[in-house]
Amino acid sequence: MKPVVVLTALGLLLAGIPATAQTPHENHWDISKIDVSKLPAASDQKDVTFDKDILPLFKASCVRCHGDQKPRAGLRLDTLDGVLKGGHDGKMVVAGDGAKSLLLVAAARIDDNTAMPPKRRPRGGPGGPGGPPPGSPGNGGQPPGTNGPTGGPGGPGKSGPPPKPLTADEAGLVRAWIDQGAK
Repeated sequence: MKPVVVLTALGLLLAGIPATAQTPHENHWDISKIDVSKLPAASDQKDVTFDKDILPLFKASCVRCHGDQKPRAGLRLDTLDGVLKGGHDGKMVVAGDGAKSLLLVAAARIDDNTAMPPKRRPRGGPGGPGGPPPGSPGNGGQPPGTNGPTGGPGGPGKSGPPPKPLTADEAGLVRAWIDQGAK
């Protein structure tokens, strides 16, 4: 480690400022501005678990962009720990309260700016004119006008059709999982 880095870190510690962030930053998406009354009702299925019920849905629709290789926005949806940890935008799940969970809002696609996978827009697709801001969940954290680091519609290193959105019933199952404690 270079002396300047060590001295800077030591100075920050002595000043009472941590050299690295100790807590994840707050979610910059204000979910209170989203009409969560549009969320699908929770499924009435009992004992919903991540491994048994949710992971298969995420593998079919989400893991291609939010898996172990270059997860967009730092969000991994291929493990329970990854989902609960969240990503660059903060926590995505409020265990016990699906209506306060950005993951559910994104999966249910009730808001154009947070919809996952992003809703296709006329003229330019995600990030095009009138699209979500750069780096937002609504465009996978990519600059405007791009569909991923490789430019392909399938996500990082992928080509082919875009991922399929969850159905209302599948989003309802995600809601039940979150409402039941996200286990």
